[in-house]
Amino acid sequence: MPIYEYRCNQCNREFSELFLNLREAGKVRCKYCNSRNLSRLISSFRVHQTEGSRLENFDTSKSQGDAFYKDSRNVGLWAKKRMKELGVDLGSKMGEIVEKGRTGKILDDYNK
Repeated sequence: MPIYEYRCNQCNREFSELFLNLREAGKVRCKYCNSRNLSRLISSFRVHQTEGSRLENFDTSKSQGDAFYKDSRNVGLWAKKRMKELGVDLGSKMGEIVEKGRTGKILDDYNK
């Protein structure tokens, strides 16, 4: 069941359309002005990375925005990468602490 994105050449608005049958794709009309004068857009996509590849490709010297630090997974990634760069191996206990921080479970230890 593909989802296609379109831009209407009449009203210049963008919308997406889910098709249960590909034959319906030829009958699509603008959701806003009902025009058939449409251009199909290329959708954005993401590539899944493993934890190891994220760690390898992460640049700790690059400034990150506020949104980056609101995701606890990124804070753990930064800590792991920084320790690796500094040649610090704090053993499995540190890995456990970082993982608790990433999942939010670290607060459980302080709320007891």
